[in-house]
Amino acid sequence: MSRIGRKPVSIPKGVEVTIEGNTVTVKGPKGQLTRSFDPRLEIVIEDGQVLVKRTSEEKEVRALHGTTRALLQNMITGVSEGFSVVLKIKGIGYRAEMKGNDLQMSLGYSHPVFVKAPEGVKFAVPAADTVVVSGIDKEVVTQTAANIRRWREPDAYKGKGIWYEGEQRTLKPGKAVGKGK
Repeated sequence: MSRIGRKPVSIPKGVEVTIEGNTVTVKGPKGQLTRSFDPRLEIVIEDGQVLVKRTSEEKEVRALHGTTRALLQNMITGVSEGFSVVLKIKGIGYRAEMKGNDLQMSLGYSHPVFVKAPEGVKFAVPAADTVVVSGIDKEVVTQTAANIRRWREPDAYKGKGIWYEGEQRTLKPGKAVGKGK
C-alpha cells in the first residue's frame, strides 16, 4: 500500500474542504481551488483530516493513490500559505522589471521579452536580477517559472541565464583547460 497515500492530510484553521462526489473544493484565506479526481478513489473527511482510500487494488488505482493525496496536500497548502518560486538572472545586461502586471526581461536578445502573468499568478521583482513567481496553485506557479526559465536556460560554460534560487550546477571547463603544456 502507498505510504504517501495512507498519510492523512490535516486541515489547518481557516481552511474549509468540501467534497461532492469526486470533486474537491478547498477554500482558505488566500483563495479557492477546485479539482476533480478519479472516481476509483474515495476521498473522505474524518476528525479534521482528509483521507484518500482505494476502492480496488488495480495497478493504475494504486499509482493514483499517492498522487491524489499529494495534490490534495498542495491544494490545502496553497490556499493557506501559498507557493512561490524565486528565479535569479545572471549575466551582463540581463535584468527584469515590471510593466504593469507583466514581466519584462532583457536577456541578451535584440528585443525585450514580455511574459504575461497567468490567472492566479503574481510576479514581483525585488531586485533587477531577481524574479519571484507566486500564487496558490503549485502546478501553475512552477510551470510559469519553468516557462520563464526557458527563455534563457543556464549556460554550461559561463553560467549566464535564469537560475532557480539555490540551484547548483558545475560549470564545464573550456577547451583551453584540456590542452597540456
